[in-house]
Amino acid sequence: MLDAEKTDTTSTVPFVSPARTGDDDQMSRVELPPVPEELRGDPVAAWAEPLVIDTYMPTEPSQFPEFFDYRVYQGSSGRVYPLPFHERISQTKAPHTWQAVHLENEWVRLVILPELGGRIYIGYDKSADYDFFYRNNVIKPALVGLAGPWLSGGVEFNWPQHHRPATFLPTDWSIEHEEDGSVTVWCSDHDPFTRMKGMHGIRLSPHSSVVEARVRLYNRTSTTQTFLWWANVAAAVNDDYQSFFPTDVQFVADHARRAITSFPRVDGDYYGVDYPSRVTPERPDGDRLDWYRNIPVPTSYMVLSTEDDFFGGYDHGRKAGFIHVADRAIAPGKKQWTWGNDEFGWAWDRNLTDDDGPYVELMAGVFTDNQPDFTFIAPGETKTFSQYWYPFRDIGPVHQANREAAVRFDVEPGADATVIGLGLAVTHPLHSLRVVISDDTGTVYEADAVGTPDSPLLLRAELPGRFAPHDLRLSVLEAGREVIGWRPRPVTAQLPPAPATEPARPSEVGTNDELFYTGQYLEQYRHATRHPDGYWSEALERDPGDVRSNLALGALLDDRYRLVEAERHFRVALDRLLHRVPNPADGEAHYRLGVNLVRQGRDAEALEVLAKAAWTSAWRVPAGYAAAAIHARRAEWVLTEVSLRDVLRLDSEHLQATCLLAVILRRLHRHAEADALLEAQVRRDPLDQWSRHLLGLPLTTDAPTLLDVALEYAAAGCARAALDVLDLALEASGDTALGQVQVAPLVHYHRAAILLGLGCDTEADAALSAATTSDARHCHPSRLEDVAALVTALERNPGDARAAALLGDWHYDKANYAEAIAFWRRAAEGELGDDEAAIVHRNLGIAEFNILGDPAAAREQFETAIFYLPGDAKLLYEYDQLCSRTGESEAFRLSRLLAQPGLVASRDDLSVVFADLLSAGGTPEAAREVLLGRVFQPWEGGEGQVLASWERANSAIASSRLAAGDAAGAVRAALDALTPPRTLGEARHALANTADLHWMLGEAFAAAGDERSARIAWTEAASASGDFTGMRTHPFSVKTFSSIRALRRLGRDAEAERLVDAVRDYVADLREKPATIDFFATSLPALLTFHEDPATSRDRLVRDLEHQLALVTS
Repeated sequence: MLDAEKTDTTSTVPFVSPARTGDDDQMSRVELPPVPEELRGDPVAAWAEPLVIDTYMPTEPSQFPEFFDYRVYQGSSGRVYPLPFHERISQTKAPHTWQAVHLENEWVRLVILPELGGRIYIGYDKSADYDFFYRNNVIKPALVGLAGPWLSGGVEFNWPQHHRPATFLPTDWSIEHEEDGSVTVWCSDHDPFTRMKGMHGIRLSPHSSVVEARVRLYNRTSTTQTFLWWANVAAAVNDDYQSFFPTDVQFVADHARRAITSFPRVDGDYYGVDYPSRVTPERPDGDRLDWYRNIPVPTSYMVLSTEDDFFGGYDHGRKAGFIHVADRAIAPGKKQWTWGNDEFGWAWDRNLTDDDGPYVELMAGVFTDNQPDFTFIAPGETKTFSQYWYPFRDIGPVHQANREAAVRFDVEPGADATVIGLGLAVTHPLHSLRVVISDDTGTVYEADAVGTPDSPLLLRAELPGRFAPHDLRLSVLEAGREVIGWRPRPVTAQLPPAPATEPARPSEVGTNDELFYTGQYLEQYRHATRHPDGYWSEALERDPGDVRSNLALGALLDDRYRLVEAERHFRVALDRLLHRVPNPADGEAHYRLGVNLVRQGRDAEALEVLAKAAWTSAWRVPAGYAAAAIHARRAEWVLTEVSLRDVLRLDSEHLQATCLLAVILRRLHRHAEADALLEAQVRRDPLDQWSRHLLGLPLTTDAPTLLDVALEYAAAGCARAALDVLDLALEASGDTALGQVQVAPLVHYHRAAILLGLGCDTEADAALSAATTSDARHCHPSRLEDVAALVTALERNPGDARAAALLGDWHYDKANYAEAIAFWRRAAEGELGDDEAAIVHRNLGIAEFNILGDPAAAREQFETAIFYLPGDAKLLYEYDQLCSRTGESEAFRLSRLLAQPGLVASRDDLSVVFADLLSAGGTPEAAREVLLGRVFQPWEGGEGQVLASWERANSAIASSRLAAGDAAGAVRAALDALTPPRTLGEARHALANTADLHWMLGEAFAAAGDERSARIAWTEAASASGDFTGMRTHPFSVKTFSSIRALRRLGRDAEAERLVDAVRDYVADLREKPATIDFFATSLPALLTFHEDPATSRDRLVRDLEHQLALVTS
């Protein structure tokens, strides 16, 4: 009864550990330490004890800042600045000691790794001897993350975008013990991009199997931000693993709702897969998305709507799984992702683990139900929520669940009787349960029961009479209280929701209302290739006084430090708002102008408009705090206190207001009152570093976070305290985590700015001197305060080339291209070390090509960069790509790479380019040896490049062997093309077209006299349809040419002609349609360093297809 949805299957998941050498031959296993003796009597044991885990560490990130203007990552902007960018993971594992925090009660064992984004590493069901979260026995990151390294397994907490930008960076952590014996392990950090504070606490309670994640997200900036939150749970899978969602889920959506399909059975194509065609007598459930085994390609799906709060996964073989529960009012997100149960996915599984096999991700979203789907968080706002998981066993996928229990209730009506099957799992012992089954007339069955987490209730009974499932209601009671209830829903067909559509271009949008909201949508969802300012500018062309578009454009300019332009927009908006009334309904315009004036150093004017902003409740808290900071800077302690009291009366969780009030109270000699405030705050948020500093508690060792604290003091006029914390930040910067931003130069620049404000010019000059000599590798300014400090530095010392270079980096990332280029040129004229000079000239080369459209100047800049760093492989690769874009011959490019074999061999991308040039130059055998000579590491979303190079090399070898009369050699080469080695790091996508390879194989077999094998190969080529390139499916490609030729070889000329006509129509359609970047792309691997007009790639494809059509029709 409980496994009714399970069907037999004979498929298996091949998983073989990748080739390893030396010590890597040993299978890795994580050994968990026992509970310490002194904690064994605790209902929840919690302790910190490092774990030694075999680890493949990321290599040193690139020293060059990355400006991925059009990179698409998980459907949103893939900009990585200011984070350093990793491009390689060590191929050798070694034992590494990771800080670990352990939680254990009688039912569950957890391990949290604070140094890896605070993820749950292990979730173990003690009674079932089952890892309900995927346990990866190695730390083996692959190039999946926003900044490079990302690892599978456990639970990753993704915020403020997907995946967590700081997923491979450390968090601060602490352990909180509660009076009832519950324990929470808190992990906290500041987001690398906006510096918002995110904190999650993993909580375990006595006698309960529930794992709670308590989350506190705090916007510590002065502007409204956007975020999403997805808890990314990994579950180990096999052919027996089934994901389950509420029974009312009939449709699921892809990323950005670009596609929608029925669920669980797919009634058409999804991700290019024809699911109905996968149903066979041997696999009757082949069209169901809830079984991992059925999904052959990388696939996401997200629930569109449900009335329930749960979902989960269940391994029918192990008879165990887990359930997630959260309040759907704020936590609607329910998602599954898989790499796919086929060669492509298995290759990624091997990249991410040695021996632990495939997994799926069952993600739970809060304040979001899709990716991308972002929510606003106001200045100073705290959002708090909880998510819950618990393991369960034996009862199969459930029909209803809450935090106490989960139930499966099967009803099997017969002619005269109805069989009911009940499975009940509970999260804590319940010894006096009453199971009641009723219909509309009353009780039809009841029984007493006992439930514990390790012993679910399994019950099967026969009821007299015939009942439809929805006729019956199950209620499980304890002492009259309903623990859980469930009534099967009648199946009611629903109409499928419409998928999302691409917005029109600004000039084609009908109204200013639509223009504003379209721009807001693009900004809110961080769209990578379509920008909001075009929509707002169009609105202002039509109506220069449009309030909303002026405010939106002004806010955008404000964040880009274009303060005077921003002020102009804010004042235009206010002119319209105040034209007839002095008191507008919304205070946003006043608030934004106030913040802008503060940034311009015009505090007196700012106070006036901030006071008016506080007239409306939505802006009273942020305006009040901004005003309080001004009063503090003026040493107006009483006014500061008044403002802060008002802020805290409205929002008692405003971290900065509490800290600043404590500072002011101490200034007023009310120390006990200040301490009481701070102690209450650290009980609520034990990892707020400003509070901890004020209380004299140990602080974070993360230098960027300490810099944030110093700037909090500085913004409040507490210069000496700010300087003290800057000292701590400088000390911490000497031990900056791998992949973290280096802030040492910024610390000195901020110190100089503060000292200049105090009139300490000599000390300020010393700080400015130190700024130019401190370690600047991976120093990338990101805060507006950083920009202000750097501007101050240049005002004091116009010859500071480092300050100019850093300002150039910041402005380029913010799309202030003219300013960036001017600063970089200024830096290039100054005194820089070789590394920094190379970086500046390389950056100028990118700007010359992408912004100024001057390829020759771009090459000159890159050549200058290479002069300063002649042995840098990344520079060589980027220069080669630039030369390719500017039309340099392949022969010349090849000669350059041949002269630098060491640099070529040090990078995957250079090795692929080198191999392609060798193949094109007539030496494909050498290309093949290059590709066999290393283990490649693909980027998610950039797969296929190494494989394509392998196919080109082996196809060229096969052609040359055929031409030389070596048919046997041609067959071997063609077969090699179809069977790539695992060292390529990637495998062929299930929808990729291999017609060209099978065509070549058929030709080789034919030349060898094996007509039967030739016809088999040609038939395979002829049956190929569509293609998967550029991370999307296409109806035709250059591979279709080989299908046409294969059809003719087989004598199927009529089919060949129909295919020719179809390709001709496709080419005509391509030629007529405007070339655009796919609006709903989840990845655009080609749009990285150097831009390419989409028309260029479209025209190249059209030319290739037209050439092929000419060949087949001649």
